[in-house]
Amino acid sequence: MRALLWVVGVVGGALILLGLLLEAVRWLVIIGIIALVAVVVWAFLRGRQAMRRR
Repeated sequence: MRALLWVVGVVGGALILLGLLLEAVRWLVIIGIIALVAVVVWAFLRGRQAMRRR
C-alpha cells in the first residue's frame, strides 16, 4: 500500500514539475495538485485507521 502511495505521489510531483517547465500546459499542474491532495488525504485516512486498530 505504501508503494502505491509513493507511486501516485511521485507521479503527481512529476506532473507538477513538467507543467511548470512547459508553462503552457496548465492542466498538468492541476491534475498533479489533485493527485497530491488525494494522496495526502488517503494517507491521513489510512493513518487514522491504523491508529484505531492499535
